[in-house]
Amino acid sequence: MLLHEFDPAETAIFNPEMVFAPLAGMPKVAVSCFSCVTFARMLALFPEAEQIAVMKCASQTFPVYRVRYREVELALYMSGVGAPLCVGNQEEIYALGAECLVLFGTCGVLDREIGDCAIILPTAAMRDEGTSYHYAPPGDEIAVNVHHAKLFRELLEELRVSCVTGKTWTTDSMYRETREKAERRKAAGCVCVDMECASVAAVARFRGREALHFFYAADNLDAEEWDERSLSNHANVEEKDRIAAIALEAARRIALGKADSHA
Repeated sequence: MLLHEFDPAETAIFNPEMVFAPLAGMPKVAVSCFSCVTFARMLALFPEAEQIAVMKCASQTFPVYRVRYREVELALYMSGVGAPLCVGNQEEIYALGAECLVLFGTCGVLDREIGDCAIILPTAAMRDEGTSYHYAPPGDEIAVNVHHAKLFRELLEELRVSCVTGKTWTTDSMYRETREKAERRKAAGCVCVDMECASVAAVARFRGREALHFFYAADNLDAEEWDERSLSNHANVEEKDRIAAIALEAARRIALGKADSHA
C-alpha cells in the first residue's frame, strides 16, 4: 500500500521554510480554531490585534495575528478544515516560529451520553485518513496531547468544567462515516470522530514541536438518525465563546511555562 511507504526524510522537494522564514517577535504559542464565527468573536476580544503574516491557499487566506492576552503574547489564526489544509497551516505556523499550537474545534460524538458542547480531550487518534501517514510510520493509532494534557485537565478542574477523555476516530471523508464503521470505532475505544487530530499529532511529533488539541461535542452519530445538535457555526455561540476562553487561558499557561524555562 502506498500509504505504508513512509519516508522519514525531514527535507522534501517543497518545504514550509521556502514559504515562511522565522518571524521576529513571533509568539511561541499559537491558538487556532476552525469556525469562522468563533474565530471572529475571539479576535474581537483584541481590538489592538496586529496582523503579522498571512497564509494562503488557492481558495482562501488565513491571516495570522499577534495579540496580548493578559501578560503574554499569543498568535491567533483560523485553521482550514480537513487534515491536508489544517496541517499545511500548522507547518507554516511552526515555520514562522511557533513552538506550540493550541487547536480546538467540533467533533461528532459516538456516545449519545456526551452532551452538546461538552469538552473532549483525546488521548489517541485512530488513523483513518491519509495525511498522518506522510509524517509517521504506519499504524492504526497515534498518541495525542503528549505534552500538555495534565496542564489542560488542571485548568478545567480549576474552572469546574468537566471533560470527557478517550480516543478519537480521525477520518477524511465525512460522508463515509458508516454505521458499521462507527460501531467498530466505538468498540475500539473511540468516543468521537474528527477530521484532523491524527494528522496534527503526527506533524507535531515529526517536527519536534507541540500541539494541544481538544474538541467540543457537536453532532451525535449515536442515534437512529443523525442529530446535528449545535454543529452549525451560528448555534450556541456563547457556549463556544466560553470554550475559546479556555483555549486562550491554556495557551497563556503554556506560554508562561516556556518563558520560565527560557529564563
